[in-house]
Amino acid sequence: MFKLNFFVTFVIILYSNHNADRMKDNQFSQKAMNENPSLLISPATQTLSVYKGDSLVKTYVISTAKNGLGCEAGSGKTPTGLHRVKEKFGEGKPIGAIFKARAFTGEIAQIYTDDTDIEGDPVTTRILWLEGLEEGKNKGPGVDSYYRYIYIHGTPEEGLLGRPASKGCIRMSNKDVIELFGIIPVGTPVNILDEPWQGKQTEQSNDQ
Repeated sequence: MFKLNFFVTFVIILYSNHNADRMKDNQFSQKAMNENPSLLISPATQTLSVYKGDSLVKTYVISTAKNGLGCEAGSGKTPTGLHRVKEKFGEGKPIGAIFKARAFTGEIAQIYTDDTDIEGDPVTTRILWLEGLEEGKNKGPGVDSYYRYIYIHGTPEEGLLGRPASKGCIRMSNKDVIELFGIIPVGTPVNILDEPWQGKQTEQSNDQ
């Protein structure tokens, strides 16, 4: 509960700063801030949860890095700490669309729902590019999440969701990342908890 309350406070401060130039007479609307979404990523349970204020809206099954947690460049690990969605790519592209350097290649990936582990780490369908907000931890030389190209993105390896499998990014199913892309604006706060995987694959819901 402490972590969630701390994150809610961070969300309020971030949105307050982001929208300061649009506020009249320096008045701050608690209700307005609570209506903005935020994301809480739990590597321990391999889930991504969407909150509005302190209310849980939805939880998705994800995959974080096979190499574990860490912010060092070149580590192949998923960074932890406070982030925000810096940029978004892929709007309107077909499900399974393959991206390289955030540009659609024209290719469509085959989606695997079994334990298939293909070569490489294709980025598919949608991209939410994350920016670290903690100087010296996930922002700055040698640890910068943005320049490590840490994304939330779709994957062809949907059967591996629910356990660590990525090269550092946060993977989602292609249908889920389309849904998330549609409700999460640029600037959305993201907190990646520093809690390693518990060792049990999280099951995906039947409506995916």
